[in-house]
Amino acid sequence: MQFLRTAFWVALVIVIMVFSVTNWTPVTINLWAGNQLVTKLPVVVIVAFLAGSLPFWVLHKATRWRLRRKLDNAERALAAAVPPVGVTTNTPPYPAAPETPTLPAPDQP
Repeated sequence: MQFLRTAFWVALVIVIMVFSVTNWTPVTINLWAGNQLVTKLPVVVIVAFLAGSLPFWVLHKATRWRLRRKLDNAERALAAAVPPVGVTTNTPPYPAAPETPTLPAPDQP
């Protein structure tokens, strides 16, 4: 699994590098109040991608945190409700049936 993850990241870096080299042209971004920013196109594209990914990454982390909290609370409640497996108690699992006295058989004439 680690190999696949590493291969994915290497392929992604190669694609980004090829994109950056082939599109290394200056662009002008018009900001507020007549200010302008001159930068390279790959910088603009990568920053825009990261800015668009940020809200979904935060949502993902918040959801995982919330679900992990729920799971931890459920595990704690289950552990408190069920005794551990190796613990024995002195009480029998079922109530003992009361002994009924047997009457002697009647004498037959």
